Amino acid sequence: MALLFLAGCATHPTITTERLKKGESTYGYTIAAENVFPYLWYRKAITDVSSVGLRLGLPLYGTGIDYSRVLYSKENKWDVLNLAWSLNPNKNLDFTYYKIRQRKPRKGGPMRTTWWGLRGMYIAHGIMGKTSTRIGLLLGGKPGKRFGYEIGYFHDFNAMPLGSVFDLKWRWDSEKNKARYGDTPHIDPASGLPSEYSRLTGISFQIFFVLGQKEIPAEGETPTDKP
Repeated sequence: MALLFLAGCATHPTITTERLKKGESTYGYTIAAENVFPYLWYRKAITDVSSVGLRLGLPLYGTGIDYSRVLYSKENKWDVLNLAWSLNPNKNLDFTYYKIRQRKPRKGGPMRTTWWGLRGMYIAHGIMGKTSTRIGLLLGGKPGKRFGYEIGYFHDFNAMPLGSVFDLKWRWDSEKNKARYGDTPHIDPASGLPSEYSRLTGISFQIFFVLGQKEIPAEGETPTDKP
C-alpha cells in the first residue's frame, strides 16, 4: 500500500559513476522509493565527455531520458551536468549539477565513488494539473563494483515552510496555514495520491545495480562486456 501511495511522486535518473569513453555503454536496474516497480536503465557515451541514458519502468513509472556532460575533470574528480525528463503522474524535469570523486580502494577492494549534487526540479503539469518548482541536494555513493545508492530531497518553498518538512502534523488546510498554503493541497482529491505540492514528491531514494558494461578495446584488442 505504501508503494502505491508513493507512486504519485516524481522520479529521477540513475547516472554512471565512471568516466565512459565514446561508444562505451553500461546498463542495470534501479529500485527507488518513488517507483512501484524497479526500472531498467541503459547509458551510452556519445563522446568522451557526454552520454545519453534511457530508462524503462513498469507500468511506465520511472521511464524517461536524460543527457549528461562532463564540465570539469581533474585526476579523480569531475563535475557533471545532467538534464532529465521522467514520466509519472507528476511528470518532472531535472537539472542536476553533480560533484563526483573517486577514492582509493581499500586493500584488495573495488574503487569507491562518492558524489553530491544540487538539483532543480520542475513539474510543469502535475497530477492536479498545476506547477511545482523545487530545489535541493542529493548525496550518493558506490561502495562496490555492482551497486550504489543515492538519497535526496527537493523542496517547493511555495507549498510549505522548509522548517515544517519533518512536522508530520503540519497541514496545508489548517486554520493557521490555509490562507498561505490552502491552494497547494498535498493530496490529489481525485486519486488520493501525493500531489505536485507534497513533501513526498520531493523525496528521492534509490539503490541501483550494474548488470554489465561494454568497454571500447585498445587498438588490437577485442571488445569486452564486463559483468
